[in-house]
Amino acid sequence: MTRCNEKESEEQTGNTGTEKKKSKTGKHVSFPPDEQIVSGFAELQNKNADRCLTLTEVMAAYRQSCSKHQVQPNARVLELMQQGACVGGSVKCLDLKGERLDHRSCEALEAVLKWLHFDFISLQAAQLEENGAASLLDMILYYESTIHLDISDNSTLATSGWRALAHLIKQSVRLSRLDVCNVSLVDHSSQSLSKALVSSRLSELHLDNAELTGLPLFTLVTALKSNVHLRELHIGHNQLNSFQDSLQLGDLLRYNNTLRTLQLGHNAIADAGLEELCDGLRWQLTGLKVLLLKNNKITAKGMTHLAKALPVLRVLQVLDLGENLLGNEGVHIIREPLMANNSLLQLGLAQTSITCEGAVALAEVMAESRLLQTLDLGQNEVRVGGLMALCLALRINRSVVTLRLDQQPPTEQDKFLMETQIRLRSEITQRCLANASRSGLSSIQDTFTSTVDTDQRDASPTS
Repeated sequence: MTRCNEKESEEQTGNTGTEKKKSKTGKHVSFPPDEQIVSGFAELQNKNADRCLTLTEVMAAYRQSCSKHQVQPNARVLELMQQGACVGGSVKCLDLKGERLDHRSCEALEAVLKWLHFDFISLQAAQLEENGAASLLDMILYYESTIHLDISDNSTLATSGWRALAHLIKQSVRLSRLDVCNVSLVDHSSQSLSKALVSSRLSELHLDNAELTGLPLFTLVTALKSNVHLRELHIGHNQLNSFQDSLQLGDLLRYNNTLRTLQLGHNAIADAGLEELCDGLRWQLTGLKVLLLKNNKITAKGMTHLAKALPVLRVLQVLDLGENLLGNEGVHIIREPLMANNSLLQLGLAQTSITCEGAVALAEVMAESRLLQTLDLGQNEVRVGGLMALCLALRINRSVVTLRLDQQPPTEQDKFLMETQIRLRSEITQRCLANASRSGLSSIQDTFTSTVDTDQRDASPTS
């Protein structure tokens, strides 16, 4: 079963309404108008609500479908059926990561997608062929099979596959998150994706390690300037530069007030690029709350641009500058602007070459702050002097509930200093816990930490 739009097909043939197009395999594919696809989904939902097959029945239907298409049933699919739990046709996950799915294997999966809805379908590294990918994506759209789809590490989608993916992005009313990491988005693929994003209902998009630099990024940003649904954009590991790429990202922040999270980790934004981003941030009156800039070749010089923006920011709540060479000089530059800021809740400064001098400056910020909840100083040389300043600040501060330091503290030669270090770290922990208890934030999780961990899992750049 394969269904796809398409206004593109209609434009090519000059016809409207129902059109038929023949695939390379000779299979006829019906393309109803867009409004019929949406209404068809509603009818399908009502039909499935009347009759929900048991997993045993779905497994039997899948086996029969495999026999029809002359393929062996996939062991992971069978294992899923044998696990049992299915409520109203909804299942948590269909994990086909690393499975080889040729065209016939994809066609056989219709028996599963027809009757079950999934919170997550992983097709990562499934070696999808062009026709198989197109068929499978058309099925996922027609049956509205999932909320979250991961199609990363599939480099052979080709024209038909990208067309089907674009149609899925544009038309699905259920899909909210899409991962297309470790796939080259150049030429027609970036254009297909960007056109679909103009009116897409997606709320979260992961495009890590997708070669977005240059024209592909320009095409993407052009589409997202008018998108009103996307809330999270993850484009780490894309070699984004401090010139044209950063200029485009600055423009995105000027014109798009819908984005809430922008993950730019592991690129080359640098100091000049940070200036462009800060210029764009000033236009964010109701939008961006999370900006992640980990490992972007930013130095203390770049903090002069951030210092100008911090006092006027009103919505940015999470800023991660980890793994950038800021040093104590960079911290001193943003010390007073941080005090003047009225929005930041989480600040990431892990592995930024900060020593006790920088920790003392940050302690002054903490002593003044009534908003800051999380400060990450991991992988920095913060010894007794810095710990003492942080501890004194926490005796005043009532908002900080997480102060991350190295699990293994820097070694002190003197026994007294070692004991003092242990005592100060213990007091810091206790005072953070007391703040958490008072504010009801005991279960707070660092946004930048959890997000970066996810990107490291999703994006594995190849050399």
